Amino acid sequence: MANAVDIKQLLEAGAHFGHKTSRWHPKMAPYIHSKREGSHIIDLTKTVDALETALDFLRDTSAAGKQILLVSTKRQAKDKVKEVALATGMPYVTERWLGGMLTNVATISGRVKHLKDLESRMISGELANRYSKLEVQRFQEEIDELNKFYGGIKELPAKPGAVFVVDVLNDINAVREATKLGVPVVALIDTNADPGVATYPIPSNDDAAKTINLILDYVQQAIEEGKAKVKKPADKTEKPEPVAAKAEAAEAPEGEK
Repeated sequence: MANAVDIKQLLEAGAHFGHKTSRWHPKMAPYIHSKREGSHIIDLTKTVDALETALDFLRDTSAAGKQILLVSTKRQAKDKVKEVALATGMPYVTERWLGGMLTNVATISGRVKHLKDLESRMISGELANRYSKLEVQRFQEEIDELNKFYGGIKELPAKPGAVFVVDVLNDINAVREATKLGVPVVALIDTNADPGVATYPIPSNDDAAKTINLILDYVQQAIEEGKAKVKKPADKTEKPEPVAAKAEAAEAPEGEK
């Protein structure tokens, strides 16, 4: 059974600190507790409820064997996002959201195929056998550059089961493409953003590294719990025929076999 979200941990991580009142989005009003020194304070009881709902969804998505694309090109979140993605075997984008990553399958798939082909030829030694050291070095530089932008989505299917975004304003293109495809979006929503852009909005500070790390730890736990529930395909291997039965068949007349 999943552990409940700890409101004390959220408080200690500063998840309740919103933006200046002059930069707020009116649709965040239901999630705002009060004002303090010119800034909005997020109601953490609402954060707990929203986060638990979002985690249930991520857990179910993972349990269904679907992939969850983790996205953040934000400096204070990108390393943690990549860490969680690698730990859970999920795809990720942390450098730059290239237009069409979800909606332009043909172009993106072509670039990923080219990357995989170069890597395969490099590993097999084909490039080293056919080209000079300088040319091989240039191929390696191309591989490194492609991995920078496409490395996290090399195994991404055409349509993931969900997209998790740390900052919807910073990575709005990811949100728009997911929405266009009907892919559910789970996202942290600070007081300056519209919660309506996410399927599962989580009212929270989206700038503090401590808050981001804590919530991503919860996300990792939910994904791992879901993966642990994935049903393995039934073993269809034919059971060996008992030796006695084989002996009887061998001794039986030809027509009775």
